[in-house]
This record gives sequence, C-alpha cells and structure tokens, in this order.
Amino acid sequence: MAEDKSKKDSIGMSIKGGQTNNGFVQNEDILERDPDPDSPADSPQHTALHILGPAEPDLKDIRPYAGMPKEVLFQFSHQARYRVPREIIFWLTVASVLVLTGATVAIIAISPKCLDWWQAGPMYQIYPRSFKDSDKDGNGDLKGIQDKLDYIATLNIKTIWITSFYKSSLKDFRHGVEDFRDIDPIFGTMEDFENLLAAIHDKGLKLIIDFIPNHTSDKHPWFQLSRTRTGKYTDYYIWHDCTQENGITKPPNNWLSVYGNSSWHFDEVRNQCYFHQFMKEQPDLNFRSSDVQEEIKEIIQFWLAKGVDGFSFDAVKFLLEAKHLRDEPQVNKTQMPDTITHYAELYHDFTTTQVGMHDIVRSFRQTMNQYSSEPGRYRFMGTEANGERIDRTMMYYGLPFIEEADFPFNDYLTKLETPSGSTVFEIITSWMENMPEGKWPNWMISGPDNARLISRLGKEYVNVMNMLVFTLPGTPITYYGEEIGMGNILATNLNESYNVDTLFSKSPMQWDNSSNAGFSEGNHTWLPTSSDYHTVNVDPGPELTSVPIFLHFICGTPTTAWLDKQCIRPHLGPELANPGPPKQNV
Repeated sequence: MAEDKSKKDSIGMSIKGGQTNNGFVQNEDILERDPDPDSPADSPQHTALHILGPAEPDLKDIRPYAGMPKEVLFQFSHQARYRVPREIIFWLTVASVLVLTGATVAIIAISPKCLDWWQAGPMYQIYPRSFKDSDKDGNGDLKGIQDKLDYIATLNIKTIWITSFYKSSLKDFRHGVEDFRDIDPIFGTMEDFENLLAAIHDKGLKLIIDFIPNHTSDKHPWFQLSRTRTGKYTDYYIWHDCTQENGITKPPNNWLSVYGNSSWHFDEVRNQCYFHQFMKEQPDLNFRSSDVQEEIKEIIQFWLAKGVDGFSFDAVKFLLEAKHLRDEPQVNKTQMPDTITHYAELYHDFTTTQVGMHDIVRSFRQTMNQYSSEPGRYRFMGTEANGERIDRTMMYYGLPFIEEADFPFNDYLTKLETPSGSTVFEIITSWMENMPEGKWPNWMISGPDNARLISRLGKEYVNVMNMLVFTLPGTPITYYGEEIGMGNILATNLNESYNVDTLFSKSPMQWDNSSNAGFSEGNHTWLPTSSDYHTVNVDPGPELTSVPIFLHFICGTPTTAWLDKQCIRPHLGPELANPGPPKQNV
C-alpha cells in the first residue's frame, strides 16, 4: 500500500507541474491504469478537474498536448491566435461559396440555351393531297407520306409539317372541317395517321399539323344544331337579324368576306344571317362563348394525346369580331358604299385582331403546356399571321412573362416578287430588329398559298434564296418540291373551286420521270403534273450535271458544308462521285 501511494503522489506531482509531464507515454500510462472504483482520487477525470479547479489556470506557458481534456482545449480555443485564423477560414469559405454561386448563375444567364427540337433543324411542309398517292386514286394520302419518310430523312429534316387533313366535304383545301377528330377518307383512316406518326417518331423526326379554329364547315354537327337553336349550340356561331326581300339579303353592316362580297349569309332554317370571314360554307365560330373555347381545347387535347408534337394555328387573327356592328371604314372615302365588294376596299378594324384575341391564343399555349412536361416532349406552337404588320406579327410571340406562340410563321419572303438586295435586307432586318429579346426567328420562301420560288423570282435566284434561309439565324421552313426547284403548273382548266390562283403551287410532287412523275400509278391525278417533271425530279438519273438545288440542306449544315465535296459526293451518283480534274464545277 505504501508503494501504491508513492506512485499516486508521483503522478500527481507530475500533473501539477504541467511543464515536464506532457508526453504521450505518461498520458497513456494514466489512461491505461485500472482505476479503483472505490477511490475517487484514483479517477483521471477527477484528477483533471481537481487540477484545473473552478478557476481558469494560467495557460500562457502551456502548449496543447495529445489527450488534452476538452475543458482545457476550450480555454485554448478562445485565444486570439487560434480564434482569428478560424474565423478567417470560415469567412473565406462563405465568400468562396457566394462567388462560385454568382459565377454559376452568370454563366448560365449569358450562355446560349440548348436548342429545342423545333430550333435544331429545318421544317418540311407537306400538302398531303399532292405528295404521294399510295392507292392509285390520284390523290396523295397519309400512307404515301409514310412511304417517303426515308427520302425526307435524307434531307436532314427534323420536323414534318402536314397541312389540313380533317374530314371535309368541301373542295376548299380542307379548310371547312366537318369533324376535327376524324381523317378525310381521301387521305386514309385514323389508323393510317397513327401508323404514320409512329413511323415519324421511329426515325427521330417530329410532326406538327394544321389546325384552323376560326370556323367549321356548314355541314358540321355544331352548325346543324345551332341553326335549329338546340341547347348550348344556339350561340356556337355568330348570328344576327337581317332582312331578305325578293331573294336579296340586306346584311347588318358592310363587313366583307376575304373572298369578296358580304360576310353575312341568310339561313332559311334559323331565319337569321350568320357571319363568315371566308366562304359562306365556312361559318365563323363564336369564340366569345366559353363552350366554344372548351370544345376547341378538347380538340387540341385529342391530337396531343395521339402524340402530335405541335400545331400550326391558322387564321387566328379572325377569331374575334367587335361586339358592335358598326361599318368598317372605307379605304377610299369617296367610293360609293354600294360598290364596295372587295376585301381590300375596307380597313378591317372591327373583324381582325380584336382585344381578347391574344388571350384565346394564349389559352391554346396553356393547354399545350400541359403535355410538355415530359423531357424531350415539348409541344411546338406556331401561328399564321398572314397580312399583319410587323408590329402586330411580333405580338404573337407573347409578352416577357406570358407565353404565346414559339414563333409566328414568317412569310414575308414569300411575298417577294422582284428580287433585290435592299428589299431582302429590309425584310430580314425588319424581323430581327422587331423580334422581342430572347425569341427565335424563322424563315420561309414559299407555301401552299403562294407562288413557288422559281415561278416568282426565276431559276437563277433559286439557289441563293434557298441558301439564304438556311444560313439566317433561326428555323428554316421549306415547302415540298422547293428542294428540287419545282415551279407552278401552267394549267388553267382545273376541276376545282375555291381560290383557283393558289392551286398552281399544289401540283403533285415530282419523284421521277415515269408516268405522273412517280406521284401516282393511277390513270389520273387530282392536279396535272408540271411539264418539266422529266428533268426536274427527285431522281434525275445519270444525266445530272450539276449540284441539286437542295444539296445545301441535305448535308445538314447551313454554311459551308454543302460546298464540301465529302458532303456532296454521296449524293451525286457513281459517275460524278469522283469527277476528276475536268469536272470540278462544284
């Protein structure tokens, strides 16, 4: 016992000294002792507390050592030489995090956004009745489009745009729709459409379709119910009292149809006049009715549920008319009112672009956004703004915090009749300078309702104009046949009604130099093929002597790649793939 007591006293004296006993071995010896539970003096913790005591000891000459009790360590941590470096490191860390966060936000803000699918490649517009006939009836159809998807894919097209194919009994290019949820039998069945859509997606392409919400056919069930004043359908169209004497209708005002003469037509069943901005067989829907807006929303949802990737909304500026029925002002105020029959003779202040029209278009966008939540499944929305001033056209882009169209279709170059550098420059700069910040431009040089490029400007301008739309910033849009230089047909005796002038750009696609230009194996075609199909077609054969007009977007880049022989050769055939020194006129 005397020996144990001596050891304890020795250790106690060493600890109290604090300067000569701070090595690892001694501390380990203390910790490794088997303490006597009956003796509080034998406990290391008790010894430490007993040494430090309640008062703070003088630590000026003491350095930290391994195994230091936390009570002592806390005393060291409050010293300036330890506290200041710790605080400096902390605030440097906070500052570094803030700087990195700010830099990340700035980089994201100033970096160009990733392009969506409707921005990443050209759109190819197809008039389905004229693209490819698969059943030998002389009319193009949906199966015909599917048969030619490989060709479309070789053009480096990213999006196919098919114009109206809805059920319609009118010879009006499918603009008077009888059923927005059905396919016109001329083009096939709903199963054909679903197969086409699946095939398009299998090739990594997208599909957008036309939709004309402004009016229906007078054969549509809605109109038949409206003219008999049946339930909610009573106000689905725009009806107003008018008088009719001796077969002559006196309309409520001077409003005119786009195709001339009064836009009011007397209906003998309802004994009222209904309003139509286009043909009398195309009565305008009443978009001031919430029921009509809900019907259109459900139609949009129907096709989005089918899997279509977007819409081109046509004739949207006609969606609303003024509630009042005041006459529209005359262009020539001295002209006798009774002689005004042409659409261009009035200012259409009360029948186009009315207050609230853009709210309806934005509701279309909101409906489509509900189907855009899945990654890679954004639904595109374009609007036709034909005939609008540039400032009104830009309104279809929406507002900074209110979404509308991804872009209104830019058809200003389709109106170009006399090519000149200054005119083209003005058209381009007008769009780019008026376009809202952060929006996306687009360019098109022809379409189903405009003369083809070669017929407007001449063959010598086709290459340069095609090249232009594929080098300008934005999405280029090309009309079927423009890639091979098709022109308008010259036939004048056409077995069609409606606006005959727009038929000339709808001739059958010229696939090869066989009968009917390879468009149809039938005995006739709905429109005659152009007389130059023997030399102007997709498959010209070995007589090809120059680079095809569409080569600049076959190769897939909008600038210099189309001039690269490595890009050109695969498309020239065996005879021209390696032309040698005598044939270098690429």
